[in-house]
Amino acid sequence: MSIEKYAVLSDERDLHSKPWFGLTYLLFVYLPLLFWPRRPDSAVIASIVAILVFLPTYFAFYRVGERIRPWLIAVIALIGYVLIPFNPGGNTFIIYALAMVGIILPARPAIIAALAIFALMALEFFWLVSDPFYALGSVSVVAVIGTMVVAGNIYARARWRRNAELRLTQDEVRRLAGMAERERIGRDLHDLLGHTLSVVALKSELAGKLIDRDPAAAKLQIREVETVARQALAQVREAVAGIRATGLQAELAAARLALLAADVRLDQRLAPLALDAKVELALAMALREAVTNIIRHADAQRVEVELVEESPGLRLSIVDDGCGGIARHGNGLTGMRERLQEIGGTLEIESLPGAGTRLVLRAPMPAAAGAP
Repeated sequence: MSIEKYAVLSDERDLHSKPWFGLTYLLFVYLPLLFWPRRPDSAVIASIVAILVFLPTYFAFYRVGERIRPWLIAVIALIGYVLIPFNPGGNTFIIYALAMVGIILPARPAIIAALAIFALMALEFFWLVSDPFYALGSVSVVAVIGTMVVAGNIYARARWRRNAELRLTQDEVRRLAGMAERERIGRDLHDLLGHTLSVVALKSELAGKLIDRDPAAAKLQIREVETVARQALAQVREAVAGIRATGLQAELAAARLALLAADVRLDQRLAPLALDAKVELALAMALREAVTNIIRHADAQRVEVELVEESPGLRLSIVDDGCGGIARHGNGLTGMRERLQEIGGTLEIESLPGAGTRLVLRAPMPAAAGAP
């Protein structure tokens, strides 16, 4: 899937999540009428008709495809142009049109289209309104608010694209990692089981030939077959454990991508330590669980990960500046604690409401480990 297509799908999810919220701005259609000494009925009726035409067009914008949306923006701008002679609050629909332009178009076309929509409205105001200061004030309000909404939506569109790129990058990393892992598993199984099964087949064939002629030798071959089979079983178990294992550095790279996609900054300080395989697996799985919890629940802006050596072992700290206040330990934290207990480690949790969460994982440093 291309980045553009992925970004469009992201736009669709965000667009459908907020149409009702945008209707609150319709209050400004009637705001100028409140300050008129005598409100003409034509202004009130025209405003009601304009809103009745606007509402289905507005909701259609959030449902139709991208080819139809420019036409809907033109209809909404036209509603504003038609209403302005009756009610200056019609400039509200111009602001809606400007906001929608920023949503569907890239920066340069959005700016050009927004300037064209705004210029037509400004010409209409200065042509219809006899008081130039009133016209200038109305146009200035639309200029300020329109600039903000267009710039904000252009920025949001750029962020959608960046997030789409990050998601595609993550998908590609996972795909390449999975392909490399499958190739490694295939090589390991071929090297491991190919030789072992060949030995088992040869010794079984030899035992079958010796069983009548030399039973003692046949029994010896059968015992060797049993020994080879048990060794192969142990090797397969080690290989499976290696397949399931994830290095701490690889897990940290995946965590950085996931946090970046969620607009969370990651600061890391890892001491150059050679870790035992079981210790590294436990720490990597704990880091994965902690990052998952931060993305889902913490609403954090920054995460710090630090690995240091201290007497008598290792300390991995994972700190976020999120909402904190962990009320209970779910399956993730319970599993994290149990994995650390299996290697002789401990888990400490500090979590206060509004002050973020700090996880401190302590693990023993095996005698063979040290600085590489």
